[in-house]
Amino acid sequence: MPQAAALTPEHAAAAARTACWTVAEVEALYQLPLMDLIFRAQQVHRENFDANEIQLSTLLSVKTGGCSEDCGYCSQAARYNTETGREALLPLDEVIAAAQAAKDKGASRFCMGAAWRGPKDKDLAKVSEMIRAVKGLGLQTCVTLGMLKDGQANELKEAGLDYYNHNLDTDASFYGQVITTHKHADRIDTLGQVREAGIKVCSGGIIGMGESRRNRAALIVQLASLNPPPESVPINNLVPIPGTPLADVAPIDGFEFVRTIAAARITMPSSFVRLSAGRQAMAEELQALCFLAGANSIFYGDKLLTTGNPEADRDQVLFEKLGLRPI
Repeated sequence: MPQAAALTPEHAAAAARTACWTVAEVEALYQLPLMDLIFRAQQVHRENFDANEIQLSTLLSVKTGGCSEDCGYCSQAARYNTETGREALLPLDEVIAAAQAAKDKGASRFCMGAAWRGPKDKDLAKVSEMIRAVKGLGLQTCVTLGMLKDGQANELKEAGLDYYNHNLDTDASFYGQVITTHKHADRIDTLGQVREAGIKVCSGGIIGMGESRRNRAALIVQLASLNPPPESVPINNLVPIPGTPLADVAPIDGFEFVRTIAAARITMPSSFVRLSAGRQAMAEELQALCFLAGANSIFYGDKLLTTGNPEADRDQVLFEKLGLRPI
């Protein structure tokens, strides 16, 4: 793994504010009475953010399907029989049009995802063009392209990339039950390259894949222990996809999901915590609880990579009900 880059003053301050959490300590957070846990998370949240502001990101799949990996939750894995087909990399003009539409709807960050184990150099050059074009629209940029090789993070930085998304997905001890074609350590290595290149890190996990509460607590610790912690932490609620190994996993209890949001907020006080995939199936009341527990970012638009998402108009109505402001 690359040596850690020197921390900027901003990162150093974030790291200094971050306690060294243990799995037992995070498990103890989960065991608090829910009202006490939410109250504590809201206090931490208000110390670091305006509690009535939500960051809006839009996600576009720029290359869909045909991935060689075996992630058990993913509709884009070539080995699974799902409704997601293999598509070529989108042309630049389509990406620009989608980014402009996202900006017009109020998004401040535009995220581009490609179903690759990792990008080839020729593909990375095309993605770099997309990054430059989206930056030219005045949007923050984020990409998720899989695992990176030496030098690729620097190329993305030169293109102006703001964030690189590479989720840890789940606890290292549970990882092999979800993914076998690469290791948890490979994800840590890519995040190290991203950080060394001076790109902000977006990394979180997926809840409800059959893991235990201890696994969830361990995932939170592994994220919080990154030095510094990710600037953006997406917490995804599994969307079961027919044809994938996790298609029939029982859904996680909504209050357990809220507890995970609260644990992320308390352990990573200066990070944006994103209420991410699975939001389409959540009632307004559950989403409001997640915001109260410290979530302050969402994916905004009618689709994520291949799964549905609440339409922007519905989100605007919810924001009005709750008195929330987009940023």
